[in-house]
Amino acid sequence: MSKLGDDQRNFAKNFPLLLLFALNQGYEVTFQPEHTKHIKKSYHYDGRAKDINLFKDNIFLDKTAHHEPLGSFWEFLGGTWGGRWNDGNHYSWGERR
Repeated sequence: MSKLGDDQRNFAKNFPLLLLFALNQGYEVTFQPEHTKHIKKSYHYDGRAKDINLFKDNIFLDKTAHHEPLGSFWEFLGGTWGGRWNDGNHYSWGERR
């Protein structure tokens, strides 16, 4: 199997766990529109990343620090969290920076 295929399957398997974790922590989540479809080297383009928007009590949480609990959980699952390079709403699989 290819690394790309493995990463895509792992991302698809674990991303719902991240969403459930967020909901159980009292967050609401929406998805950031994909703006990288034209960039061939993007993890978004390859199906290995998603940007999410966090809300709590109808307030948009736009700081990297707001994503820290989710980012830590995502890393525990084996994913890569963009908060390590100041892109807090970015969650990917297999990406290293």
